[in-house]
Amino acid sequence: MSIKNKDDNKEYFTTGQLAKMAKVSVRTIRFYDTANILKPSVIDEDTGARFYVREDFLKLEQILLYKYLGFSLDEIKELMLNSDDKNFMLDSLKLQNKLVDDKIEQMQLVKDAINETLNAYEKNKNIDWDKMLKITELTGLENSLNTQYKNSGNISARIDLHKNYSVNKKGWFPWLFEEVFKNVDKKKTVTILEIGCGNGAFWIENIKKIPENVNVILSDVSIGMVNDAENGLKKAAGKSEKLKKLVSENFKFEAFDSEDLPVKDESIDIVIANHMLFYFDKPDKVLSEAKRVLKKGGFLFASTYGSAHMREITDLVKEFDDRIALAAKDLYLIFGLDNGEKILKKYFTSIEKNLYDDYLYVDKAEPLLEYIMSCHGNQRRYIPDRYKEFKVFVEKKTQKGFKITKESGYFKAFKS
Repeated sequence: MSIKNKDDNKEYFTTGQLAKMAKVSVRTIRFYDTANILKPSVIDEDTGARFYVREDFLKLEQILLYKYLGFSLDEIKELMLNSDDKNFMLDSLKLQNKLVDDKIEQMQLVKDAINETLNAYEKNKNIDWDKMLKITELTGLENSLNTQYKNSGNISARIDLHKNYSVNKKGWFPWLFEEVFKNVDKKKTVTILEIGCGNGAFWIENIKKIPENVNVILSDVSIGMVNDAENGLKKAAGKSEKLKKLVSENFKFEAFDSEDLPVKDESIDIVIANHMLFYFDKPDKVLSEAKRVLKKGGFLFASTYGSAHMREITDLVKEFDDRIALAAKDLYLIFGLDNGEKILKKYFTSIEKNLYDDYLYVDKAEPLLEYIMSCHGNQRRYIPDRYKEFKVFVEKKTQKGFKITKESGYFKAFKS
């Protein structure tokens, strides 16, 4: 028998042996092979027999867990692109663990709702339709949990690239935190509202610097993101009683639409919109709401980027396949460093622009690959079937270091 690319130091398993180890059918293994999700490590050149190694078994376990958690075949294929990377495996397991926790929490809520309905029926012998609707709403959360899982991974990939490869060692979040808190009066209680808070990274990274005289409302349209922010802050507080008290007493976590803020007029001292206004086709409604809830003399901090931001990554993917667009639209054209002041002037009187001095220097392919696959464009249409080829292409580009322009900053808008 002549096995192609055989490594004598590894133990090999037939399709049947792998199926038996994983307690699945041989047909399942063959199906994942045909779908290009789990390819054999080696193939017998004479017979075409397929052989797998221990690492392939780990990949299969990942696939089966994704399937159990409700992901589609296409979603699993996308999530398994980096499965040869050990760091990916670790990150993937951490995120899966989080999703399992979320599902346990969801099922507990469903169980509680069913018990409430049963108790109400046993007392009144009538169906409480409001409670039945609650059960329906809770059981419909599964798709949103899957979406949240992917969104969390995407946000982490983008943040990690900047965090680990930025030349400016202060980091975006610490820098922006200092810029915002220059405007916080330490002698009085200050209320801050962050809209589109995402996973709460702005506060998590700066948790030890948060003064006790601020009350913070973290909001996002996604309840999953709000939960991530709350859990992240609680974890960041660690065993410190002071920080745990700060998070529990000074922070509120709420899911709502930034275009319709359930906040009283002139009740907020500072509104933060960190890299989020450009996700609205027109940010006018959000800005109008921000102005409404700000007190007279309050500030809006709206961060964004310019046309040169990360342009080398765009050029890189275009060189590989000119059909790839990492964003459905150029977001800086909606609200960017060049046009942001003009847009803000409709609602605010005094506007100041401040730029963040930085660039990325990436010398490894994996974090760049993860960043590219996390973008909101059409790359998932063109890259997965050529992923190995694309990985080699990116490895060559990063071999001697790859410099990436960063053009980001914020506007401080004053409500007179």
